[in-house]
Amino acid sequence: MTYTDLIIEFSPLKLCTFHATDATEVYRHITPTLTRYMSWNPPANPIEFKQVWQQWLKDIETEKELVLIIRHDTLNEFLGVAALHQLQSKTPELGIWIREDRHGSRYGRTAIYALADWASKHLDIEHFIYPVAVDNLASRAIAEALGGTIYQQEKKPKYQSVTYAIPALTHNLH
Repeated sequence: MTYTDLIIEFSPLKLCTFHATDATEVYRHITPTLTRYMSWNPPANPIEFKQVWQQWLKDIETEKELVLIIRHDTLNEFLGVAALHQLQSKTPELGIWIREDRHGSRYGRTAIYALADWASKHLDIEHFIYPVAVDNLASRAIAEALGGTIYQQEKKPKYQSVTYAIPALTHNLH
């Protein structure tokens, strides 16, 4: 299976594989307040971000990870980024961020559900892992809504973290 042109439709969202043409729009929405609960910091400039997204393209091509742009399915508005890291693992890591002016819309929960549903149908998944800052209550609610349970706690450089194990959805290959 190739992931370079994957589209996951789950109303009202459409998740599409990241392409270089998405980079400017993604970069525009990465802010210090958006990344306060993320392990990474905003890139200092578009050139620094280019190194990041070029690595995404390599990792997508080699099937190490899947980076998807989240868009509204009818408006085509950019909403955020979802990812499935360690794609070849039986316990891949889910990741998500939604642009700040769309927080509270439930787009994050819908996007993670759509990605977990797709992965459970198409990959051999035991469970997903989902690391999140303890204080990021919105992301914790996403994990808990999908049946996630905390199995690890640790101190990260920017925050205290918990990692959830989220079961593969019922459509999985097992």
